[in-house]
Amino acid sequence: MAVKLRLRRMGKKKQPIYKVVAADTRSPRDGKFLEALGLYNPLTDPHTVEIKEDRVLYWLDNGAQPTNTVKSLLRQKGITLKRELGKKGLDAEKVEAEMENWKKLKEASSKKKTVKKKSKKQAAEDKPAETVAEEKTTETMVEEKPAETVVEEVGSSEESKPEEKAITEEGTTEVMGAASEEKKAEKE
Repeated sequence: MAVKLRLRRMGKKKQPIYKVVAADTRSPRDGKFLEALGLYNPLTDPHTVEIKEDRVLYWLDNGAQPTNTVKSLLRQKGITLKRELGKKGLDAEKVEAEMENWKKLKEASSKKKTVKKKSKKQAAEDKPAETVAEEKTTETMVEEKPAETVVEEVGSSEESKPEEKAITEEGTTEVMGAASEEKKAEKE
């Protein structure tokens, strides 16, 4: 039996809460599972992840494969790092020291992100509302060309490919090629 660590959807309509479970790959998404390993709530800010670390490590050691989403959740909690360090044969003390360093780096990067968001938000508030509206309209406007320039552009491409199309005196288009030029010469 192949085991996957995956998400099981719960909650109301448009208010999902996911349970991280170990389940047989043949069972449906919200069907039978072997063991509940944690919860994931994507609607909170920042999203909430609660995982039983020891049970996840047990299932991973016994060959369970996490889905991409569960793998990213495990990476966010530092469980994959802890597992990799354990595989390298490091002592428990060294593993804990590495985990502390990782947590400090993660906190520093999250602080940088929040500062960056605040500065962007403050910069947007400092601009007058009119300039922001003007920027949005210029970004969304599509450059319009007069019909004459479009015809001229098409004509210039036809000149480079004389075998494709030509406009007759009546205004209809005619395919021009070696065979059609011979037929045109015969008519005249």
